[in-house]
Amino acid sequence: MTPEALSALRARFGEQLSTAPAVLHAHAHDESGLEHMQPHAVLFVHSEDDVLDALRLSELHRFAVVPFAAGSSLEGQLVPVRGGLSLDLSRMNAVLDVQAGGFQATVQPGVTYPELNRQLRPHGLFFPVDPGAEASLGGMASTNASGTGAVRYGTMRDQVLELRVALAGGRIIRVGSRARKSSSGYDLKHLFIGAEGTLGVITQLTVKLWPLPSHLVALRCSFDTVEAAAACAVAIMTAALQLERLELLDTEGLRAVNRHEGSAYPERPTLWIELAASSPAALNETLALCRDLCLDAGALEVAAAHSPAERAELWKARHHAYYALRGLYPGHSTLSTDLCVPLQHLPGMIAFARSAIDTAGLQASLLGHVGDGNFHVLFHAPPDDAATWDRIQDVYDRMTREALALGGTCSGEHGVGLHKRRFLRLEHGEALEVMREVKALLDPQNLLNPGKILPEDSAL
Repeated sequence: MTPEALSALRARFGEQLSTAPAVLHAHAHDESGLEHMQPHAVLFVHSEDDVLDALRLSELHRFAVVPFAAGSSLEGQLVPVRGGLSLDLSRMNAVLDVQAGGFQATVQPGVTYPELNRQLRPHGLFFPVDPGAEASLGGMASTNASGTGAVRYGTMRDQVLELRVALAGGRIIRVGSRARKSSSGYDLKHLFIGAEGTLGVITQLTVKLWPLPSHLVALRCSFDTVEAAAACAVAIMTAALQLERLELLDTEGLRAVNRHEGSAYPERPTLWIELAASSPAALNETLALCRDLCLDAGALEVAAAHSPAERAELWKARHHAYYALRGLYPGHSTLSTDLCVPLQHLPGMIAFARSAIDTAGLQASLLGHVGDGNFHVLFHAPPDDAATWDRIQDVYDRMTREALALGGTCSGEHGVGLHKRRFLRLEHGEALEVMREVKALLDPQNLLNPGKILPEDSAL
């Protein structure tokens, strides 16, 4: 960023622009912590007009713009690899409108999903996409986030009705509509969901809402092996139950949770299941069927939680697993996968991953949203242990290639960012060149979050 560009930004935005070292450092990395690169400046925008003016100045002075909100991404999406401007949207955090009768809400991009749900509870409604972290709705749309509720409600791509998007150069477009369905024109809305800020900056979202389930029960079922737990998950999915959530933690994950939470769960591979029904009688029938399925699949224990407090306590373990695992190894760097395969291949894929990890002599935990074939492996090692990181990268690559060979994807929910660009050619083939053409059309100067998603070498 040139001195002239910085002066132009200061003239327009005043104290909203910061070059304080602590602020630059906070915007130099994401939750993964694997890369650090500081922007030249951070701009705290308050309105859509602020975003548009920042993008106009970006085009005029040729500096990069990297959108930032909660900072909870895991694939390096927020790292300003070319410096430039970190565009912080966290102060655009208003819930603008709730249409309870239309089951929709309109929000600014900095609103977090827990805050939206706090405001929706008096209406008897909720927003179901739950990635675990205090993520912002704009960031969640930008990475097509999902989480524990995806098995029932789908991902962000299924929950966004309409977007307002600021394009490079500073013009605004509206994509999608507030109707529940449309057959009008090209589907540009979905082009921006999952684009990680490389095609435009989301300034407003209208999202779908759902009634709060009236009758719920949660189950915790432990198994001898992680493969048996995964096979049980597939069996549950074929039983046509009204599943709200279906999650997996392995032995290492339970050990971490017990230390982190002071709990005493059996330290074995475990499924966490939430079921819903329209009445208490229907819920009891569903619960009995699910319990039988788990026992038939080899469950060693099936524990049920009925009250809201009991269910919250049960799910706290799953929600805190990532931070619990990181806490087991202070001083270590971590690398998290988020592979997703067709459901019928999930048990075999998990067995492949477990074998590759063990054969390489690595310590790593398996967990995930197994109801939709999505699982994570959390690798860790001291940051300066080059030999271990080489083995981690080798296993990471072999797992990803196996998932792609099974018809899966290199990212089920975290996005591509910096870490998965090398797999895009293998997954998408010639469609990668069309992606490049779309990027060149919408961002011809490559100023919007450059260096993310698309590999730099077209031969990759």
